[in-house]
Amino acid sequence: MFDGLRKKFSSFVNSLSKKEESKDREVREEETKKEEEVREEETKKEEEKEEETEGQRAEEEQEEAEKTQKAGEQETEGKEQAEESRREENAAKEEERSEHEEKVEKVGEEKREHGGEKHAAAGGIKVKLSVGKKIRGALLRKIRIEDKDLESMLDDFKITLVESDVSYEVAERIANEIRNKAVGKEVDIGSVNKEVNEILRGVLEDVLNKGEGVDLVKLLEKRKLSGELPVKILFLGPNGAGKTTTIGKIGNMLVKSGFSCVFSASDTFRAAAIEQTAYHGSKLGIHVIKGNYGADPASVAFDAIAYAKAHGIDAVLIDTAGRQETNRSLLEEMKKIVRVAKPDLKIFVGESIAGNALLDQVREFNNAIGLDGIILTKLDCDAKGGGTLSILSETSIPILFFTAGEDYSNIVRYDPKMIIENIIP
Repeated sequence: MFDGLRKKFSSFVNSLSKKEESKDREVREEETKKEEEVREEETKKEEEKEEETEGQRAEEEQEEAEKTQKAGEQETEGKEQAEESRREENAAKEEERSEHEEKVEKVGEEKREHGGEKHAAAGGIKVKLSVGKKIRGALLRKIRIEDKDLESMLDDFKITLVESDVSYEVAERIANEIRNKAVGKEVDIGSVNKEVNEILRGVLEDVLNKGEGVDLVKLLEKRKLSGELPVKILFLGPNGAGKTTTIGKIGNMLVKSGFSCVFSASDTFRAAAIEQTAYHGSKLGIHVIKGNYGADPASVAFDAIAYAKAHGIDAVLIDTAGRQETNRSLLEEMKKIVRVAKPDLKIFVGESIAGNALLDQVREFNNAIGLDGIILTKLDCDAKGGGTLSILSETSIPILFFTAGEDYSNIVRYDPKMIIENIIP
């Protein structure tokens, strides 16, 4: 009986073991199945992620290609606009010079009508007295200057001014002021010319001494002591006036005075402008911050200022695209550069031989953004600097420098006496 019970118990235990083994096998199979499902899910996610990454990469490559294409199109468009702008500016300059020549001829005709043969002689202008007045003067030793005594002399003087690049209207005004101060004055017969020439020089000095120009070296010395650096100087003006070369001359002057500079190649409009700035920077050992053609010039100026702050640079000299004073869109762009860069000085660079056009340019730029100083270039092209009379008779914007030629040392501080001696030897 016990044997039968043992067999039954043994059979029961074996049955339980088999059931446990079967359950364990089912559990393992279930776990294996879940692991496979997890692996399949992870593989699927990795594939999806890889597809997404490939898609993003393709989109980025497409965007980069579009940017490159757009930059190329902007550069091409910028060059085309620069060429068109040059043509317009050259035509405008030609028209302005023609008008100036017509006015010079008009003064010449007036002079010939009055029988004048010579311009202002060495030592100043000469008053032409009538025979009767000379006799009275010889007897009384004194004469009273009358309007008719000055008529021929002032006609000669007007043409001297106009040929010295003074605008016709300003020449008329100066002649009238001399007349107003001289007529009615009683002088010794032997000192008539001396007295009138003193009046003439006084009138010219009153005009030429208007406006006290900033001394760049002293400004930088002061700002360096106070730690208010960098000094930001914006150069602007019409195309072809010599802005970029002038920036090179100012940079050379400042470096020789012991200051550090950086150039901002913010003329992203004119073809080869960036390369020209880079050329000057390379020759002078001055770092140049530049962008691509068609880039925002204000952003290039901003980067140059940031570079100067990070590297302890004393001055940032900002070049800009040449623009006619009649081009409103480019003047608006200049206003943006001023808002972004917040320059300490806004300096107009113009041709000393531009005649009436120079005064018009200065007026428009000053009205648009406000000018702190003027540099006149190309004094070596037979110019006597008379354009300063036109500018200073109409505005109080100081003349800072005259330049001539390409040499970096060919820059001199404004001197009223030099102008007067050029006009009246």
